[in-house]
Amino acid sequence: AQDQLSEINAIIEEIETLEKEPERLTKSTQDFLSNASEDAKQERINLIDKTDKYADLQAKLASINSEDAHINNKLKEIEKDNLDLEQESKDLQKPIEEIQKKLDLLLSDRLKVEQKLLESRKSIGECNASIHAIEREKIEKEQAAIKLRELLENLRLERQASKIEQNNIEKQVSELGGDLLKIQQALEDKDVAEYAAELESIELKISRLGAINLAAMEEYDQESKRKELLDEQHNELMEALETLEKAITKIDKETRTTFKDTFDKLNNSLAQSFPKLFGGGHAELIMLGDDLLTCGIGISARPPGKKNASVSQLSGGEKALTAIATVFAFFELNPAPFCLLDEVDAPLDDLNTMRFIDLVDEMSQRVQFVYITHNKISMEKSKHLMGVTMQEPGVSRMVAVDVDQAVEMAAS
Repeated sequence: AQDQLSEINAIIEEIETLEKEPERLTKSTQDFLSNASEDAKQERINLIDKTDKYADLQAKLASINSEDAHINNKLKEIEKDNLDLEQESKDLQKPIEEIQKKLDLLLSDRLKVEQKLLESRKSIGECNASIHAIEREKIEKEQAAIKLRELLENLRLERQASKIEQNNIEKQVSELGGDLLKIQQALEDKDVAEYAAELESIELKISRLGAINLAAMEEYDQESKRKELLDEQHNELMEALETLEKAITKIDKETRTTFKDTFDKLNNSLAQSFPKLFGGGHAELIMLGDDLLTCGIGISARPPGKKNASVSQLSGGEKALTAIATVFAFFELNPAPFCLLDEVDAPLDDLNTMRFIDLVDEMSQRVQFVYITHNKISMEKSKHLMGVTMQEPGVSRMVAVDVDQAVEMAAS
């Protein structure tokens, strides 16, 4: 009886279970349909999202292609700008070369003028000596001529006086009825000898004077004119020399002023760029001499925690950073449209590379940077990447990537 009761209870439970089965099946069916509807709805949403993403990818691909074309055009423009800059540099170099040639020519002219001046001074000295000798000879001969004229005049007067006296004596003798010849014979020989001696002395003095140079006055006039011409040439040479000296002084002054001003500005710019790359420290340009136009230029660098040292005493990375700081100082002083750097970050560690990239990013607001690198940090911080691959031997292919767009695509 107990077994039958248990069997009956089991049958009753089974009946109750069977009675609940339609309800469970109905609910299960409803849940399945509900889930299927949600899944279908989600699938539609996913399909729409994928469609949108596909459209976005298509748009991004078109943008990448457009950007690639833009970059290629930009590279062509950069190449053209580079050629223009090279031509401009050559054009700027020509005036400098012309100025240098002009300066060399002026210096050469100055040497020639100084040589001519020395020759002119020598000629003037010779002419002056010749003129002085001629003047002395002229004065001596004029004095001798004056003495001769005085002597001749005295002799003439004495002769006239003698004739007058002779006439008077002859007249007196004639009046007295005397014989003049006898009287003359009676004169003492002493007076005749005295007259003869005096006459001989005068003739000796005349012979000592020599022949009178009648062309002396003409020679004097010619030498005077030559001296005036040499004096005029001397004055012209002195004026030309003074003009050359003024031009050279002006060029030297302007060159020194421009060089000193540029040197000071470059030093100030280096004092700002060096600490940014080293995280502190100081660097400055120093002149290796007193003359601004001939002295050399060195760099004294003091990295953080170290003493002042020349560039040759720095490590490889410190030398590279110092050189980069100097180049950037030049760009701050005289900005260019773009700057091309070739693996300057090769000797740098990660920290110094970050400082280098930060300074490049800061200066990129004014200068466009194009640099060749194998450093991952530098590539991560760049805005555009251009890689060169060689899928086939001897055939290079360029691949351009916009880093910002690549990051967005990876995130989506």
